[in-house]
Amino acid sequence: MENHMITIDNREKITVTDVADIDNFDEEEICANLKSGGLVIKGKNLHIQMLDLAEGKSVITGEITSLAYTQKKDKAEKGLLKKILK
Repeated sequence: MENHMITIDNREKITVTDVADIDNFDEEEICANLKSGGLVIKGKNLHIQMLDLAEGKSVITGEITSLAYTQKKDKAEKGLLKKILK
């Protein structure tokens, strides 16, 4: 596992490393895929200021209220679940 870091400045700016992709986002929630799992960032007026997948780095601004790690999802499982829920 590579080093993973999260830096939060005054609950208004968060820098995340080890980012592989952003699943979905809006002004209240951003779901990022990390190389080692997932990360859900919740807040208000959230904006992705920078996303560099080559470096694996993202900078998000807004009013950050919570962070939660999630388990890494298997793409086949995700696709099957999507089909079942339709």
